[in-house]
Amino acid sequence: MSQRPSGRARILIVDDERMNRDLLEVMLAPDGFDLATAASGDEALAMVAKQPPDLILLDIMMPGMDGCALVRALKSNPATKHIPTIMISALDDRDRRMLALSAGAEEYLTKPVDRAELSLRVRNLVRLKTNADYHDRYGQMLETAVGARTTALAESEQRFRQLAETIEQVFFLTNPTVTEIFYISPAYETMWGRTCKELYADPMSFTDAIHRDDRARVFAEMIPAGVMVPFDIEFRVVRPDGSERLVRDRGYPICNDAGEVYRFAGVVDDVTERRMLEGQLRQAGKMDAIGRLASGIAHDFNNLLSVILSYSVFLSEGMTSTDPARADADAIHQAGKRAVELTRQLLAFGRQQVLLPTVEDLSSIVQGLDKMLRRLIGEDVELTTVCPPSLSRILVDHGQMEQVIMNLVVNARDAMPQGGKLTIETSEVVFSDDHRAHHDGVQPGLQVMLSVSDTGVGMDRATQARVFEPFFTTKEVGKGTGLGLATVFGIVKQSGGTISVYSEPGVGSTFKMYFPAVRGRSGVTRVEPQRTARATLRGFETVLVLDDDADVRQLACAILRKYGYNALEAASSGDALLLCEQHEARIHLLLTDVVMPRMSGRQLAERLAKLRPEMKVLFMSGYTDDAVVRHGILDSTIAFIQKPLTPEALAAKVRDTLGSAEPGRRA
Repeated sequence: MSQRPSGRARILIVDDERMNRDLLEVMLAPDGFDLATAASGDEALAMVAKQPPDLILLDIMMPGMDGCALVRALKSNPATKHIPTIMISALDDRDRRMLALSAGAEEYLTKPVDRAELSLRVRNLVRLKTNADYHDRYGQMLETAVGARTTALAESEQRFRQLAETIEQVFFLTNPTVTEIFYISPAYETMWGRTCKELYADPMSFTDAIHRDDRARVFAEMIPAGVMVPFDIEFRVVRPDGSERLVRDRGYPICNDAGEVYRFAGVVDDVTERRMLEGQLRQAGKMDAIGRLASGIAHDFNNLLSVILSYSVFLSEGMTSTDPARADADAIHQAGKRAVELTRQLLAFGRQQVLLPTVEDLSSIVQGLDKMLRRLIGEDVELTTVCPPSLSRILVDHGQMEQVIMNLVVNARDAMPQGGKLTIETSEVVFSDDHRAHHDGVQPGLQVMLSVSDTGVGMDRATQARVFEPFFTTKEVGKGTGLGLATVFGIVKQSGGTISVYSEPGVGSTFKMYFPAVRGRSGVTRVEPQRTARATLRGFETVLVLDDDADVRQLACAILRKYGYNALEAASSGDALLLCEQHEARIHLLLTDVVMPRMSGRQLAERLAKLRPEMKVLFMSGYTDDAVVRHGILDSTIAFIQKPLTPEALAAKVRDTLGSAEPGRRA
C-alpha cells in the first residue's frame, strides 16, 4: 500500500468502547499518525474497503464480530491480508494470546497499554510495511521457499535473500517439529555467535545458546510437546565468547489450503540495547518520584524541627545548670539535631539542597581527605589513590564533594569486614554521542571521572538496582540508615554529574561518577562563613515575617523579639501586601518562606520592591525552589536561610542581611 498523500501513516482503531478508542487516539497523537476509529468489526471492514489503513489496532473482545474474526476476514482477503494488526486485550493469559496470533495478528498487547511500547510497536510495523513493502515481499518469499514452482522462482528467491541478508534481524523458516530448517538468515551468526551451517545440520542446536535459566520457559512457550505453536518470547542468548544478548523471538504459523499448519516462519530481534535504555528510563523515573517524595517529607519535617530545636533552646536558657529538667531539654535538642542530619540527607537525595559551587580540582579534594580517610577505614584496609595533578576543573560544592567521597569510602569499608583493598582514582574521559546509552545519559565531551573501588562482598543485580534508594540497606538493623548512597546519588545528580555502579558478588564494587569539565573559567575562592559575635546579634529594626505555617511564623517572631526586633506577622502573601500598604512606619526586612500557596515568596518580594524599595529580603525554606535557587545553585545576591530555624542562626542571618546594627538610630 502506498503512503497517505500527506505522508502520514493511517492507523485504524477498532474498539466497541468509546473511552478505549479515545485513550488510544491520545496515546498515538504525538507520533503524527492519521487516526481513524471504528466501533465494531463490521464498521471496520466497511472503512477498510473504502480506504485501507497502514495498520489496525483492535480489541479482541467485541460484540458481533470480535477481534479474531475481524483479523481472519482481513487475512483471507488478498486486498487486505498484508495490513498489519495489533490485538489488544485486558487479559494476558497464554490461550488468548495464542488465539490472537493464530488468527493472524502480528502483535498482542495487554491493557493497560504502555504508551512508549505502543508507539514503538506501531512505528516498527508501519516502517516495515511502508519502507520495504515488507509483508508482500516476505509472504511471497516464504511461499516460494516452501514449494512454489513457478517461472519467477529464481527472481523471488533473489529478492528474498537481498532483503533477509542485509538487515540485522534473523529470519527463519522451519517445519512445525523443528526437525528441518528451510532457511536461516546470516544475521543468526552475529546474534548467536554460531554458524548457520551448524544449525542446518542440527536444527535444535540453537537451544544450546539459550541461557540455562531461560531454557525451560522457552521450550514451554515455543515448542510444547515437541511441536511449535505461535509465540512471542524474550530470552537471553549466551555466545561462545561468554557475552549475553537479549533477543525477542516471534514465530508465526503458515497454513496450507486445508488450513493445516505445515510451516513456521519467524523473526528474531536483538533488543539488548532497547531494554537497557527502557530500564534506565524506568529507574530514572522511579528515583525522581522517590526524590520528590523525600524532599516533600523533609520540607514539612524541617518546619517541625524549627519548633523543636528553638523551643528546646528557650527551655534550656531559662533553667539553671542544676535544674533536673535541663538534661531533658538538652536531650530533646540533641535528638532534633540528629533529625536535621537525616532531613539534609533526604534533601540531598531529592536534589533539593542549597549548593555553593566553586571551580574545583577533584584530585586536590581527594588528596586533602587522604589522612582522614586512612584513619576512617582502619589498618586492615589498604588505600590507594591515583590522582593526576593536571586534571581539568569541575564546578561543584567543595563540602558536598567531600561528603560524596566520605560516604563511598565508609560504604566500601563496611563491605570489607575482613579487610581488603580500596582504590580512589580520578581521570579525564572524553565521551561521544555513542557512549550515552552505555553510561546512563552522560553528556558528550570532556568529563572528569571519580572512581571508588573495593574488593568487598559485592552486590547482585537486584541489590544494584536499588542501591541508591533512600532507606534501602543490606546491613543489619541498627548498623545504618540507608541514606549514605542515596545522599551520594543526589549530590552527584544536582552537581550535573552521573553515577553508576559495577559489582559482582564476592568480587567487589566500583562506583564511577562523571562531572562535566569546566573550560575557560578561573577558580572561585571559597569564602568561609564568619561567626558574628553574640553581642552584635541584637537589633532594633522592623521585620515582616511571612510563613503559611503558623508554628514556624510564631517561632520566627518570638526569636526576633527575643533579640530586640519589632516583628510583624503575615500568614499569606495577600496579608503581607495589605500590611505593607497600611503600615506607616518603615519595614526594614521581609523574612519570607519561599514556597507558599497562590504567590511564592520571590513573586511577593518582586511586587513589594516597587512599594518599599528600601526593604531588604531574606528568604527561608525547608527546600530550595527554582524561583530563588536555579537548579539548586544559590545566587550570591540572594539572602537565604535553610530550615530548620534555630535562634542564633536566624538572628545571625537577619543581622548579616540588614548590616551592622546602629542602636542610636531609629526608623
